[in-house]
Amino acid sequence: MTRLVIVSGPPGAGKSTVAGLLARGWERGVHLHSDDFHAWIVRGHIDPWLPESLAQNNIVRDAIIAAARTYAEGGYAVAVDGVAGPWVLASWRATGLPIDYVVLRPSLAETERRAATRVGHPLKDLGAVTAMHHAFADLGDLEHHALDSTGLDVRATVAELERRLQAGDLRLT
Repeated sequence: MTRLVIVSGPPGAGKSTVAGLLARGWERGVHLHSDDFHAWIVRGHIDPWLPESLAQNNIVRDAIIAAARTYAEGGYAVAVDGVAGPWVLASWRATGLPIDYVVLRPSLAETERRAATRVGHPLKDLGAVTAMHHAFADLGDLEHHALDSTGLDVRATVAELERRLQAGDLRLT
């Protein structure tokens, strides 16, 4: 079965760690770390949280989608992590693949704490982290795709995500 899971949420929510563990638990799993796609731009890169990065972010999103589709069509289960809000889901849906979508949404205080203590991540501006947390505060019709991971360690978060995937609660229609 083709599986494509988008693990989204604000910076510091634990997307990369959760997506990596999720993919490692599958028989044929791939973890597409969206930050890597940004890092491959070696000249002319714009920090993706800045307003002037929209065109670049759309290109990177399309590259991630193409990679995810190629792996999924090749028989791999794919976990993609990234700041993928409802505003980008039309591009993912256009693949025609079955897609599960989860937004990791710890409390603002926990998100800021995690973002401030990350090692090696370029985003240190807590104002930007707060703004992106607010962007995920109300998912509208997709609110049931949110997972509050405030009090959960990474293993408990993955276990809850797996439970919801098995139940079909996170499938985009």
